[in-house]
Amino acid sequence: MNDRPDADGVDDRHRPGVEQFVTAWAVALHRAHYVPISAAQRHRIVAGLADRLVTAVLTEPAEPGHGRRIGADLVAAGFGSPEALGGTIAVIGSRFLDELAVGADPARAARLNDLLAELAAGFAAAAHDRTLRAQETVRLAALAARTKAEEALRVSETRFRRFATHDTLTGLPNLTLFTEQLGRLSAAEVPIGRVGVCCLDVDDFAAVNDVLGHQVGDLLLREIADRLGALTDRRIDLVARLDSDRFAILVRDTTCAEDTVKIADQALAAVAAPFRVNGTEVPLTASAGVAEATVADGAAAALMRASEIALHWAKADGKATLRRFDPDRSEADAARYRLSAAMPAALRRGEFMAAYQPIADLRTGRLAGVEALARWQHPRLGLLSAARFIELAERTGLVVTLGAQLLEQACRQASRWQRVRPGLYVSVNVSVRQLHQNGLAGAVAQILDRTGLPPHLLQLEVTEQAVIDPSGVVTETLAALMTIGVRVVIDDFGIGYANLANLRSLPLHGLKLDASLTRSSAQPARRPGDRRPGTDDEFLSTVVSLGHKLGLVVTAEGIETAQQARQLASTGCDNGQGWHFGRPVPPQEITAGIVARGHRETVPHDTGPPPVPLRRL
Repeated sequence: MNDRPDADGVDDRHRPGVEQFVTAWAVALHRAHYVPISAAQRHRIVAGLADRLVTAVLTEPAEPGHGRRIGADLVAAGFGSPEALGGTIAVIGSRFLDELAVGADPARAARLNDLLAELAAGFAAAAHDRTLRAQETVRLAALAARTKAEEALRVSETRFRRFATHDTLTGLPNLTLFTEQLGRLSAAEVPIGRVGVCCLDVDDFAAVNDVLGHQVGDLLLREIADRLGALTDRRIDLVARLDSDRFAILVRDTTCAEDTVKIADQALAAVAAPFRVNGTEVPLTASAGVAEATVADGAAAALMRASEIALHWAKADGKATLRRFDPDRSEADAARYRLSAAMPAALRRGEFMAAYQPIADLRTGRLAGVEALARWQHPRLGLLSAARFIELAERTGLVVTLGAQLLEQACRQASRWQRVRPGLYVSVNVSVRQLHQNGLAGAVAQILDRTGLPPHLLQLEVTEQAVIDPSGVVTETLAALMTIGVRVVIDDFGIGYANLANLRSLPLHGLKLDASLTRSSAQPARRPGDRRPGTDDEFLSTVVSLGHKLGLVVTAEGIETAQQARQLASTGCDNGQGWHFGRPVPPQEITAGIVARGHRETVPHDTGPPPVPLRRL
């Protein structure tokens, strides 16, 4: 009898139970393990495996390995869980022989058991291999993902590093990279000698942005960056844009400051060359600060700061130029800063006071008035003249508070002097800031009321520059002061730019001639052939006469000798002031002099040489 199945795998005798068996096996697999396929697909897979299983049982002689292949294919179909194997063995063991009618003789039952053992072994081996392959796939995927992530991180870090160290507008290194490179040079194990730093700032670039727009400004900045980057000196290590319109050049292997200065000159020339934007020429200039030093660990920050300080000097000294760092000038600036920082507390502690210098009537020699000059009794530096701190007070705005304090001191002291010297006036300097202060005349009136000083005995001194005010605010203030009876004079006349024609319209009481005019009267006669008209005495006489024609009282400052006093008196000058008549002294010395000599006595002449230059008072 031929037991081989037909060509379709299961002969007709076994057809009735095939569908039941396949369905039962497919259901068992579905319950045991989810595979994302349709029921029809699952049924076809199981039907194929069932056919192969029947063939393996019926084939004579038995073919070894058939069961292992069926187990492996079951795993390959996706049913690789232990539950799927258990369900398969249960269905085959309980239903295969009966439902497929292959017979239940002991030989076939034994063969089925052998096939199930092979199937289990093949299933286990395939599942193990699949697990290893899955693990390897996961490992390779993880490795690929890590490699990709690391590459992405490197790209991102490179991009971020460039973004963090380069200027987005010009592409130049920025302040971060510049300071890093300067720091590396300073901290290098092998010393590289000397380095220089040039800080460069485009002059008035904000006006370019305001007038031409920021798009044009950006175009110009990129062009400036290109020009600076094109400088060819081999010692240029780095060109950077620090911020806005400020650039820097790092120079290495310098021998002296002049090496960096030469490169700075080239940079300034590059910026000064004409720019053309949309067919229009745009002129630009720049200022530069240069610092150069021996490289030392930790010196990078100091060198950078020094170049920026020098740049500040260049801007303050007129722009379109360069300045080298000067330690002495820097120390002087630092000293001035320390003074300005100490001023608010000094004002609160009352450390500021007035010293008084006599003003004499040149016709009689009598004491006519005094000028109150600011002094600072500094706890560490001692008594400081106004030249040391008035400019600082102007810059910080403290001059308004300081001026008010000194004005009240002077008025109170002058009021006391009326008891021993009636008619003695006091002259007080008023700053430009004070003149622009709202309500100055009212504040002065209140001080006069508190101190009891008659208004006509207060004289306020203003500079020529202060009265040049197109807005008219200063003129209104001067008129208000005149209304309350206070006298106003122009101080240091002859060195400023006051329009003589305007003097006639200003509410003034007098002029104080600058000491330089007084000193010129004592100079030797001009050499023969000098074509300038007149003598210095004639010039002074002309100035004095002009003042008188304008109805002004004329006072000469800086009189140091009796000869100067006589010469000025001969010109008709009304009053005189200077060391010839007395140095600035505390108020009690003025009082003692008045009491000792009587108010009708002449002002004592000081015949000794001045201890310090006149401008220091």
